[in-house]
Amino acid sequence: MIYAGDDYILDSQDAKKVRLNTNGLPITFSFGQNRELIGILDQNFKIKLDVIFPVLHGVSGEDGTIQGLLEMTNIPYVGANVLGSAIGMDKEITKIILKNSGIKIANFLTFNSLERKKISFSQIVSRLGLPFFVKPVKTGSSVGVHKIKNRKDFDEGMKDAFGFDKRIIFEEAIIGREIECSVLGNENALVSLPGEVIPTHEFYSYEAKYLDENGAKFVIPAKLPEPVIKNIQEIARKTFKLLGCEGMARVDGFLKENNEFILNEINTIPGFTAISMYPKLWEVSGISQKEMIDRLIQLAVERFNKEKAIKTLFLYKR
Repeated sequence: MIYAGDDYILDSQDAKKVRLNTNGLPITFSFGQNRELIGILDQNFKIKLDVIFPVLHGVSGEDGTIQGLLEMTNIPYVGANVLGSAIGMDKEITKIILKNSGIKIANFLTFNSLERKKISFSQIVSRLGLPFFVKPVKTGSSVGVHKIKNRKDFDEGMKDAFGFDKRIIFEEAIIGREIECSVLGNENALVSLPGEVIPTHEFYSYEAKYLDENGAKFVIPAKLPEPVIKNIQEIARKTFKLLGCEGMARVDGFLKENNEFILNEINTIPGFTAISMYPKLWEVSGISQKEMIDRLIQLAVERFNKEKAIKTLFLYKR
């Protein structure tokens, strides 16, 4: 039997309509006789899983949840581990680590749902100026993100952001070019040439990313002087290491007129289509998509074997 994409996702080519097929065919997982993980579509279709590539966005995909499950299955998987994934998804924790490590970020304020009634528009303006952004602390793809210019925007944006998380973050608006770098590796990570995103919307919103095919223009690689490129690459590499990332990540920030780079966020599972920024940046940096995927699989196996050796040694000493 042949399984097609529509068995699992409906309207996959339409970002406004895409949804899970709730009547789709279930996939189950089981352990084989030698503790290997087996994927089961039906009794006639079983396959041993050697490496898992979790190309999943958002909550339960890149926040450490699925990574924790994969750790328990004792199988190699691509990308950041539980800690790196959890940190990368949490905007507040990410910013605290980066700020304490000397990496420049936008000024920010965070509040939880219990503090909601204490949040004052005038207080935020006095600390961050106008405009500023409000975001859920733990979402991706600009979900729940709003640019705030006035009190009406503030009330509506805060309400929406709290709809996605019990913590929200207010961020200073940085005026600058939006620059992204791809990172590949474990301990000795490589950083691609930077690319530039030029939104045609007011900012690179969810709508600009997924609903409007003309929502942004991309300059790959970005037109930047060599010293500026090297500085951005070094910041991306340092960020990747500081946040405990492995395998892959995309590091995003803003380049101001004085060439100061303000780091915005890290994405531990970046977009992976043929037209996504992550593979495109590697292509212009000399690594094809096929080679990049091969390297990511090798990195996953390499990490797995190293950790397995450490755990074995620890158990032996006990």
